[in-house]
Amino acid sequence: MGAQAAAGRDAGVHLDSVGSQAGKCKGFGELREFGRTVLTLLKRNKELIVVSVLLLYPLTSFLAKRQVAREANIVDRAVLALTSPLQRALIWTLDGAASAWNGYAALRGVRAENLVLRDQNRQLKSEASELGEVRTENERLRKLLDYSRSSPDPQLTARVLGVNPAATLLSLRIDRGEADGIRRGMPVVTPEGVVGTIQRVTGSYADVVLVTDPNSRIGVKIQRSRVRATATGKGENRALHLDNALRTEDLQEGDQVVTSGTDQVFPPGLTVGRITSIQRRTYGMVQSAEIAPAVDMTKLEEVLVIRTSAPIAPLPTSGPQARRGVEPAP
Repeated sequence: MGAQAAAGRDAGVHLDSVGSQAGKCKGFGELREFGRTVLTLLKRNKELIVVSVLLLYPLTSFLAKRQVAREANIVDRAVLALTSPLQRALIWTLDGAASAWNGYAALRGVRAENLVLRDQNRQLKSEASELGEVRTENERLRKLLDYSRSSPDPQLTARVLGVNPAATLLSLRIDRGEADGIRRGMPVVTPEGVVGTIQRVTGSYADVVLVTDPNSRIGVKIQRSRVRATATGKGENRALHLDNALRTEDLQEGDQVVTSGTDQVFPPGLTVGRITSIQRRTYGMVQSAEIAPAVDMTKLEEVLVIRTSAPIAPLPTSGPQARRGVEPAP
């Protein structure tokens, strides 16, 4: 019995020794596994760890020794020399990123503001253009009103609606007609001078034959010398022809030409134009001249119709009366 007990104790001791050795082996294995994991992490993040150590070392060294003033040793200088480029690069990158973001945000704001300013600029330009048109129209209407008030004949303001595109008849259309008391043969003028005569009338509009039309003839006189003649249209919007002036009459370039009233269509004294050139032939009894109209027919927008109590039809376009240009049509 004693021998068996001793054998049991020896076996227990042996088992405890084996268990202890097995536990040591297991713990060592876990430690090795942990070490491998740490090494793997270090290998994967070695650059980050190195940069962090290099950046943190000066900071920790400064915090640990900030109370003690001393000169930097070799290690400090080496670390500072290594980390300074990295710090500058990091600061430059962060500053650049912040500046780029601020610039982008500011650019978006400037672009939005620019769009708003462009819209406002277009609106202001449109309003300025409208105001300019209104101002110009007011000036024209004021001139018409002043001229109408100063004239002894009753006049009616009319707006030009369009221009006849046919070259065979130089005419324009106005927004006044029979309903407004307009009749065929009434003269049409502006404050600058004569325009033409009413040729055709309907209920709400009328057609005006211009004095520059070849079918138009006006009795005129030279304001300076009182010489009478006839002004005939040449078919151009910028020219009239002076006919039936005797060779002995006094004509000069620059003379003012006005209506004579002898055609019983236009009242006397209305401006027709100025003589620009004179043609004196070596034979014959008459001389001729070119007249620049006082009114630019291409820019008419408003006109005045002289409402005579007994309007006379325009002069005929052919025959002896048309050649004389001073007598009314039968």
